[in-house]
Amino acid sequence: MKTFQVLGPGCRNCVTTAQRIEERAQALGIEARVEKVTDMATILGFGVISTPGVVLEGKVVHAGGVPSVAQVEQWLKS
Repeated sequence: MKTFQVLGPGCRNCVTTAQRIEERAQALGIEARVEKVTDMATILGFGVISTPGVVLEGKVVHAGGVPSVAQVEQWLKS
């Protein structure tokens, strides 16, 4: 199972990012858990200044803007 954290204040782009990960995982038949992190201290602890940020298995893989479908699929398949 892939574990993702979507970092951000809960803005529209953050919600869209979490939904995109969940939808693509389901479409590809890959188990994924998506946690939404809104605590600014935690977000800054990852070094993310521009949200939404995406953390995969404890490593920041994206920051700022909604990731593309291709990016999400690459993370899920890696």
